[in-house]
Amino acid sequence: MDWTEITVTIDNKDVDITSDIANEVVPYGIYIEDYTNLEQDVEEIAHIDLIDEDLLKKDRTKAKVHMYISCEDNPLEAISQISEKLKEANIEFTIDSLDCADEDWLNNWKQYFQPTPIGKKLLIRPTWRENYDPQGRIVINLDPGLAFGTGTHETTSLCLSVLEKVVTENSTVLDVGCGSGILAIASLLLGAKEAVGVDIDGLAVKTAKENAELNNVSDRFTAIEGNFTEKVTGKYDIVVANIVADAIMFLSEGVKEFMKEDSIYIMSGIIDTRVDEVIESVSKNFEITDKLFLNGWYCLTAKIK
Repeated sequence: MDWTEITVTIDNKDVDITSDIANEVVPYGIYIEDYTNLEQDVEEIAHIDLIDEDLLKKDRTKAKVHMYISCEDNPLEAISQISEKLKEANIEFTIDSLDCADEDWLNNWKQYFQPTPIGKKLLIRPTWRENYDPQGRIVINLDPGLAFGTGTHETTSLCLSVLEKVVTENSTVLDVGCGSGILAIASLLLGAKEAVGVDIDGLAVKTAKENAELNNVSDRFTAIEGNFTEKVTGKYDIVVANIVADAIMFLSEGVKEFMKEDSIYIMSGIIDTRVDEVIESVSKNFEITDKLFLNGWYCLTAKIK
C-alpha cells in the first residue's frame, strides 16, 4: 500500500489543538516534531547534555505535526478537512505532502471509491462510475473534488443514517461545515424543502454548488462562504454539523438562535476519546437524544432543552 506523508507546520503554541484535529481526521500514524524545550527534554528522557548541532539549529518557535495516509483513503480529502478545521480554529499554518503528486492522488484514490449504500435509503455514486446498480435506493451523484465529504468516512455516513430517519417534506436544513455538500444534498433528495450549506473554504462552497447541480436540487440549495453561522439567517428544522469536537462545542453555544423549539441538532466528527467532553459541553443547552458509534467515531442527536 502506498502512503503519503502530510506535514502541518504551526506556531508551537498551537501544537495541541493541531494534533487534536490531526487525530480526528487521520486517527493513525501521526507524530509531533517540537523542539521548544529541546535541552530539557533530552536531559529528562536521555539523561545526556550532548545534543546534535542540527537539532540545536531547529526553529524553536514552530512545531510540525506529521501524518501518514494511504492513497486509498484520499489524501486530498484529508488535507482539505485539516486545512478547513485549522482555519476555523484561527490557526496560521502551512501544509505539505511527500511521495504522491496531486494528480496521482486524484487518479489513485478514485479507483477505491465505488458506489456505496448508506443506511437503508441512500446510495452514493461517484460521478465517474457509469455502471452501477442503484438497488432501489435514492442516488446521490457526487464529485467531492478537494472538499471533505465522500460519504465513506464514518462521520459522514453516520450523519446520513440519521438524516434519512428525520428528514420530512417540510424540513429546512442547515449544514454547518458543508464540505462537498453531501449532507445538505442528501437531505434535499430525501424530500427536504430547502437546505443551506455553509463552509469557511471557498473551494468547498464551489464544490457543493456543483454537486447540487449534478443532483438537480440547486433550486432548493444555498451555499454560503463563511465561518460557522456568521452569515446565516433564519431558523431551521434540522441543523447538522459534521466538523470536529472543539468546533462542535463552540458552535453549540449559539446555534440555538437558528433552531426552532422542536428542531433536531445532529453532531458528528467526534472521536471516541472526546465524546464525554463534547456531551458535557453540549448538554448545557441541549438534551442528547441519541448516540451512534462506528469505528471510533460518534454522532450525537440532540434537541433544545
